[in-house]
Amino acid sequence: MDNLIRSRNSTFFSKRGFKWFLYLLPALVFYTGFMAYPILNSIKLSFFSETVQSGQDFVGFNNYIKLFTHPGTSERYWSAFRNTWLFFGVHMVVQNVLGIIFANFLSDKLLRGSGFFRTIIFLPATLSILVTGYIWKLILNPQWGAVNLLLKNIGFEDFSIAWLGEPKIALIVISLVSSWQWVGMPTMMFLAGLNNIPEDLYEAAEISGATDWQVFWFIKLPLLKPVIGIITILTFVNNFNAFDVVFSMANVNGAPAYSTDILGTFFYRVGIAGQHPVGIPDKGLGAAVATITFILLSIGVALIMRATGSNRGGSND
Repeated sequence: MDNLIRSRNSTFFSKRGFKWFLYLLPALVFYTGFMAYPILNSIKLSFFSETVQSGQDFVGFNNYIKLFTHPGTSERYWSAFRNTWLFFGVHMVVQNVLGIIFANFLSDKLLRGSGFFRTIIFLPATLSILVTGYIWKLILNPQWGAVNLLLKNIGFEDFSIAWLGEPKIALIVISLVSSWQWVGMPTMMFLAGLNNIPEDLYEAAEISGATDWQVFWFIKLPLLKPVIGIITILTFVNNFNAFDVVFSMANVNGAPAYSTDILGTFFYRVGIAGQHPVGIPDKGLGAAVATITFILLSIGVALIMRATGSNRGGSND
C-alpha cells in the first residue's frame, strides 16, 4: 500500500510539480542571474579592497569601519544619509498625499473629462528623468528662468532667488520636481484601490447621512491601507536608490556644498567615479555603501509590510 501511495505521489509530482517548476524556471534563472548574484557579489566585495593599482585584497570589516569612522568619508556619508531621508520625506508628504487627493477626485463618477485629467497627471511619468531634470534646471535659472521672470512680472521680485543655488532649499526644490514627475504613479494605484471598494458601502454611508469627509476617513482610507503600504514601499526603495534627478539638476557632488548629496550620488562618487582629489574609485567601499543600503531597505520594507498588512494579500484585518 505504501509503495502504491509513494508511486502515486511520485507520478503526481513528476507530472504536475515538474510542470510548475518549468513555469518558474525562467523567472528563477533571471532573478538569480540579475538580482541575487549581484547582491551576493556586492556583499562579498565589501570585504575586499579593490583598486586598479593594488588589485583585490581581503580587508575584513575595514571598509565599514572606514565608512563610519574616517573623518572625511563618514561626514559625507551621514550627510548623504540625512539628505536621502529628507528626499524621501518630501515625496511621502507631497507626492503621495497629492496622489490620494487626485485619485479621490478622479474616482467621482459624476466627473466629466476624467480621462483627460488622468492623462495630464500621468504624462510627466512617461518622460525621461534626465530630460525633465534639465528642463526644470532651465526653468529655475536665476537669470532668465521662467519662474523668476514670472515672479518679477507679477511684482514678487524679492522671491526670485537661485532655486538650485541655495543650500537650504536646493534639495527640497529637486524633491518637489521629482514629486511632480512621479505623482501620476500613486494616483493611478490609489484610483485602482478606490474603484475596488464595493458600492454597497457607499450606499450604506449615504443612507446613514455620512458626509464626504466621513466617507473618505472611515471607509476609503482604511480600505486603502494595503495600497498605501505598497506605495510607501515603492517610494522608500526608489528614493533610497535615486540618482538621476540629482545628477541632472545639480551634479554628482551634490551641489551646492553637498546639500543635494544623497546616497545614490555618494555611492557613485565612491564606488564608480572616484572622489576628489584622488579620483580613484574604491569598489570595496562602494560595495559597503550598497550593502548597508540593502540592509536598511530590507528592514524598512519588512516594517512597512508589517504595519500596513501588505504581506497578507490586501487583508485589512
